[in-house]
Amino acid sequence: MDTKNYISRYTPNTSQQKNEMLKDIKGVNSLNDLFADLPSNLVNPQLNLPGPLSELELKNELTYISKLNHTPGEFSSFLGAGSYRHFIPSIVRQITSRSEFMTSYTPYQPEISQGTLQAHYEFQSMICQLTNMEIANSGMYDGATSMAEAALMAVRITKKKRIAVLNTVSPFYIEVLKTFLEAPEIEIDIIHNSNSLSPDTACIILQQPSFLGNLEDIEQFSNLAKKNASLLVVSVDPISLGMIKPPGDYEADIVVGEGQALGIAPTFGGPYVGIFATKEKFIRQMPGRIVGQTVDTNGNPGYVLTMQTREQHIRRDKATSNICTSVGLIALGATVYLAALGKSGLAQISNLCYEKAHYAANLIDSIPGYQVIDNGLFFREFVVKCPISPKKINTLLIENKIIGGLDVSDQIENGMLLCFTEMNSKKEIDHLVDNLKNIQAK
Repeated sequence: MDTKNYISRYTPNTSQQKNEMLKDIKGVNSLNDLFADLPSNLVNPQLNLPGPLSELELKNELTYISKLNHTPGEFSSFLGAGSYRHFIPSIVRQITSRSEFMTSYTPYQPEISQGTLQAHYEFQSMICQLTNMEIANSGMYDGATSMAEAALMAVRITKKKRIAVLNTVSPFYIEVLKTFLEAPEIEIDIIHNSNSLSPDTACIILQQPSFLGNLEDIEQFSNLAKKNASLLVVSVDPISLGMIKPPGDYEADIVVGEGQALGIAPTFGGPYVGIFATKEKFIRQMPGRIVGQTVDTNGNPGYVLTMQTREQHIRRDKATSNICTSVGLIALGATVYLAALGKSGLAQISNLCYEKAHYAANLIDSIPGYQVIDNGLFFREFVVKCPISPKKINTLLIENKIIGGLDVSDQIENGMLLCFTEMNSKKEIDHLVDNLKNIQAK
């Protein structure tokens, strides 16, 4: 082997290549000259890193660190608040781990990307069926950015520069929304009811079910939006659509949501896939990509990128999105999940979540010192007002291999948001209830 002239494909720039580039850059003689404008304390700081490990040592070290996590499965988990643990059929991982899907980027060349394009097309079709909307794109980054993009889309359509957000929307989503709307100077109003609305409001945004788990009375906000010539934007939980009315039935204009629950593991918060659907008349203002079905010269079905609205494809000032392909693989997983379950399977999962949540709520509400805060209309999450701080309760629950709920004391005094899915057995729920009783007894 010629080691002198050998160039590793894993080394981005060899010494020879660096010297050649420096010769072509005027005014610099060394690599350090390129960083002369940076403060000296930030250039090559002392990192105090430990020495290298062998592959065996590294694997053992990472295994040890991973076991410090409290993992659902080993622990029973009742944590939701936007990221949910559901059963994932084995076929989802089997399909998404195939190399032709894992390695493909944006399908610019349809003639060699039919499999990827068809997967996107099927995802769009299923989202339309799930939400009862006319048009869906092939995925956004996540539920929060989907909501923010919907707000921007509503502003483009209505030419108004104010957004109304129901106070029961996820506070995490609202923070993302504020970030997106700051630069274009779009005002945000947090509303509590449907009594009034500013006339320059582009849309009303609500979440169904709400962040705290309750089912909203959509009709009143739908009527308010119509009265004010504003759009109705609804962020939905796709699993809930197995049993509650889809947003298309109450004339939502834009539907968004987090698709993680559709066959994607929580995985420490991502990557996820955002759902985005709308009415056909708004198609040219919708961000993301749309894959269409056509036929080739022989009459066989084929798939193409029908609309590409990101700035790489069209003039930047006309672009409505910068969504790329990172969500394509996740959208594929959601597509396989929905295909595997079918309508009856999704309805069964939805019903199990509902029944288990209400079973748990009845038991917890009967424990002295605990109070379920709800109006009786919730899906799989509800808030419990606890006798002591949720932080203390969660610390005690962990000792018994139970991951408790989210501390929402900033919204409800000593409030804990608990979540129940088909993954929580009756034995697990009863074990949680027994532990809550013991905590109260102490």
